[in-house]
Amino acid sequence: MIEEQLVRGDLRWLANFSEIHKDYTIGDVTFPLYASGSLQERGFFLSRIFSALVTPRYKIHLLIYTEQNFDPKLIRKLVLACKNKFGSEDWICLGLVQREAFQKAAKEAIANTADKNVGIVAYSLASKERIASENVLGKGLAKQLKLTEAKFEAFDLPNYLKSFTITFFSVVLFLVFLTVLGIQNIVNPLSLLIAIVVSLIVGHRLYKNRYHTTLSIDGKGFQLWEGKAVREGKWTDFSDAAIYITPKRETCLRLYSKNGTLDLPLSRTRLSRKETYSMIKRLIKRSEKAE
Repeated sequence: MIEEQLVRGDLRWLANFSEIHKDYTIGDVTFPLYASGSLQERGFFLSRIFSALVTPRYKIHLLIYTEQNFDPKLIRKLVLACKNKFGSEDWICLGLVQREAFQKAAKEAIANTADKNVGIVAYSLASKERIASENVLGKGLAKQLKLTEAKFEAFDLPNYLKSFTITFFSVVLFLVFLTVLGIQNIVNPLSLLIAIVVSLIVGHRLYKNRYHTTLSIDGKGFQLWEGKAVREGKWTDFSDAAIYITPKRETCLRLYSKNGTLDLPLSRTRLSRKETYSMIKRLIKRSEKAE
């Protein structure tokens, strides 16, 4: 889920990551996921100039590591491995996930990280507790990096145009109605321009309330928002998954259960078919084993 967020740029408030590696080895330590980037903007010409003149040229390294249980010795080993590998001024962001509950020594080692260029966020699958280093980088990392939950959404232009068109025709019909009542010259270029502006604003609100799709996934299940309507499901309720193409040529992930099927939209959230399918299949199988 973290890899998918990196590819989509959902962690851009942390850094602009340009390279992603799996099973990245530093010394005798292998990190399941490593991403590198910088604070430099990659947008329009003016933003690039502003970034080049104002933004620090630090390199950012994000590394994810999983373990049964972390102790101060292992945490120190991971930090030293990264410090020896990367530049002295580089920012290092460590995301740690462990199966067991945190021990007091590990919590203190993470929270009291002294190096200002190293931020650590750790999560326990057993206790659901999250610990972050008390320095600036650790606090910033805790706000941006969600280790067990991922939320995916994208601007859906066809549905926004539908919302805009509905609003625009409603405004135009209202102007025509005023003309029928006897108000002269109400339909003119200025009123149509105002109708377009109103439709852009109100249409966006209509789109958000009715059509905008957001999919949130964690280890237990999912939440699917379509506008303000919400559907929830747990992986334990489903037995299998498949890629499904709708008659409108939209790609969905179809989930099978005893009560029927449920489709998670992939096209409208711009999720990778291959990665999402593999990820959710693993979550379903894991929930079956847990039962």
